[in-house]
Amino acid sequence: MAEDASDRTVKCPVCAGDFEPDRINAHLDACLQGIDGHHHTSGPPPKKPRTSATDTRPSAVFSVFQTRAKATDQKQKPASSVSCPESTDVSVSPDMKSECPEVPAASSPRALRLNNVKPLAEVLRPSTLEEYFGQNKLIGEQTLLRSLLQSQDVPSLILWGPPGCGKTTLAHIIASSIKKKGTGRFVTLSATSASTSDVREVIKQAQNELRLSKRKTILFIDEIHRFNKSQQDTFLPHVECGTITLIGATTENPSFQVNSALLSRCRVLVLEKLSVEAMGLILRRAVDFLGLQVLNGDAVERDSSEIGSESQVCVEEKALDTVAHLCDGDARAALNGLQLAVQACVVQVRTASSKPDAGPQKIIVREQHIKEGLQRSHILYDKAGEEHYNCISALHKSMRGSEPNAALYWLGRMLEGGEDPLYVARRLVRFAGEDIGLADPMALTQAVSAFQACHFMGMPECEVILAQCVVYMARAPKSVEVYKAYNNVKACLRNHQGPLPPVPLHLRNAPTKLMKNLGYAKGYKYNPNFNGTVDQEYLPEELRGINFFTWMPSNR
Repeated sequence: MAEDASDRTVKCPVCAGDFEPDRINAHLDACLQGIDGHHHTSGPPPKKPRTSATDTRPSAVFSVFQTRAKATDQKQKPASSVSCPESTDVSVSPDMKSECPEVPAASSPRALRLNNVKPLAEVLRPSTLEEYFGQNKLIGEQTLLRSLLQSQDVPSLILWGPPGCGKTTLAHIIASSIKKKGTGRFVTLSATSASTSDVREVIKQAQNELRLSKRKTILFIDEIHRFNKSQQDTFLPHVECGTITLIGATTENPSFQVNSALLSRCRVLVLEKLSVEAMGLILRRAVDFLGLQVLNGDAVERDSSEIGSESQVCVEEKALDTVAHLCDGDARAALNGLQLAVQACVVQVRTASSKPDAGPQKIIVREQHIKEGLQRSHILYDKAGEEHYNCISALHKSMRGSEPNAALYWLGRMLEGGEDPLYVARRLVRFAGEDIGLADPMALTQAVSAFQACHFMGMPECEVILAQCVVYMARAPKSVEVYKAYNNVKACLRNHQGPLPPVPLHLRNAPTKLMKNLGYAKGYKYNPNFNGTVDQEYLPEELRGINFFTWMPSNR
């Protein structure tokens, strides 16, 4: 029997104790850090304890790619293997049971995942290209960028795209690949908090690293548009000579926010907002991680026996579709919105329960819970950025094309996104003079009235006034006759060679005797004194015969 027992045990190389094979790794983690009552002054350095399926700490972070088999390992462990929430991730020996408080039943892997201190979007951030969804045109199979990333030959990049499309995630994937192969250093800074001295310190370290160990440094700057022009100039010589490889992420148009000199040294990658299909894949990955059941009508996709004694948490298929559509291509908003809805439903059911010791309950996350959490569509709009100018351009062109339906849509995009209604009203006044003009002189009156109404009413009462004005402008007849004529006048003034021609003497006023003696107003024909048209020149002699309504600058 002794031989049989020794065959089933493994000797610890640190404390020489005998342990079962399935407990030796956990014991080593504890033993090396002096948790099991041992305090060693020699031996190998302590290492970070492994995260086990029996971790009951609230701050435990589970592997994003943990399989269902690992999630259910806890049920198959013997009763003698107990986890102590006061300590690290170790299995406690039977003789230490009395020293550990009782583990609460709610501290299950699913409960820990739902109550993780980190947002779900951060926990589920992919670390490989295989889990990176939604940018197949950019880094799909057989693309040039994917080949460069796999070969570790990463050029300087500017990642431009809307929030939640995967800019920072792509940078982290590059970092993970570099760290795994040990081909370089990866340093992350945020332009919202970093200063020029921080950047110079990183560049100094990169120079030393390149000189001593021949390793390049990749510097990732999040929100690079927050750096001003002089701060961006700090990168120029070092990106040029290859001391650092710069990867910048921005939600703003780099043509306006990044120095042209720095822009010419980097390749701009445009990331698109995630499609509904890509959002569906991301949400399914989140559902698997959280261990939720998906309800398709009355059918359950997973066997309820997997839940065991825990409260059964389900989510409707329609609710997932609602998240995918309402998040407007923002994966961060989608994942955090799902996490919020699930947590709210769990808390609501537990609070409403009058019996603390009641059995497992079925918690269902429905579509209305998602809508309550998100309130409205996650509208991508920046009042001072790229989307601001894109939407006002679309509104202007829709009214010019006499499309009131489209014009109302773009107006709604702007107002619901938080745009200043007075800005829209000012643009309508301009449109009335530029695109409608003399075809309907009342359009200008409508636009000015709408501006005044918005000024003293404000949102949301003035939205219907702006909508009425937009529809009026879209349906009104259009004429750019005055607009073009005035542009011709400006072109004539800009292209004139030499001094501008003087005002003809007969058109000048003569309030004094001296001016009359100089010929001012001499020969002027006062129109009310004549019947019909008066034959009189009103343009300078050099411009006689020009009709700005038909004249083209190229003809002069």
